[in-house]
Amino acid sequence: MNIGELAKGVAVVTGTNEASAKAAITAVFDQIAGAAAKGEEVSIPGFGKFAVKDRPERQGRNPATGDAITIAASKKVAFTPAKGLKDKL
Repeated sequence: MNIGELAKGVAVVTGTNEASAKAAITAVFDQIAGAAAKGEEVSIPGFGKFAVKDRPERQGRNPATGDAITIAASKKVAFTPAKGLKDKL
């Protein structure tokens, strides 16, 4: 499913047009991304939780040469599904 298909489904359920639904979906994802950029957790009851996790510096290998390299520390966004979502699967 892509954003166009998601917007169509939301538009049908909410009785709005696709452009409004797409704008609303984009706004929701922008808010989640903004919260993640600040390091905040976003919890959506019945769906799941988005949280920023730190990945520590670690050792790796260059696949082309086999040399050991240091992979820099980074942050990632992790999603943990809620029980309601798990039950639907």
